[in-house]
Amino acid sequence: METGAGQPPMSWAPGDRIEVRLRKEDREKISYTADVLSDDGDHLVVRAPWAGTAARDFGFVRFEQGDVFTEHYWRDRWYSVKEVRDAAGVLKGWYCDVARPAVARGAALEVADLDLDLWVPADGGAPLRLDEDEFLDSGLTERDPAAAAQARAALDELERLAADRFAAIG
Repeated sequence: METGAGQPPMSWAPGDRIEVRLRKEDREKISYTADVLSDDGDHLVVRAPWAGTAARDFGFVRFEQGDVFTEHYWRDRWYSVKEVRDAAGVLKGWYCDVARPAVARGAALEVADLDLDLWVPADGGAPLRLDEDEFLDSGLTERDPAAAAQARAALDELERLAADRFAAIG
């Protein structure tokens, strides 16, 4: 079963375990299992441990074993928002991916990453726009100008939502 923007919603129940597949262009970037917290057919919230095999230090944040991600996906929005907490439950911040609307395929959720990202630190620091060079190098602007415009608008919307630390997303 496949559902996404413009199609009838398929939703999962709290407690369901699904596979989240993050794709970049025509390849799978990472796949991991997540527990469904809620799903209203448009907005899906899952929780998953850090899916990396080793710690990853980005300079502005370090993701490591024990970190827990509460991830918000939409079937009608061009982004996802991931709240990141350490093993003790202390909020590190929010990692936001600009992506095409999420698509359900059977027991999996597929998300096509469009390279633009936003990091919002929990300490109240300014949001950091990330990977704008990768976005330009991807060729999306030339290949699919409408999608590129949606991606840029999504990044701007994420920055507006970050002003109140994502209180509006629930």
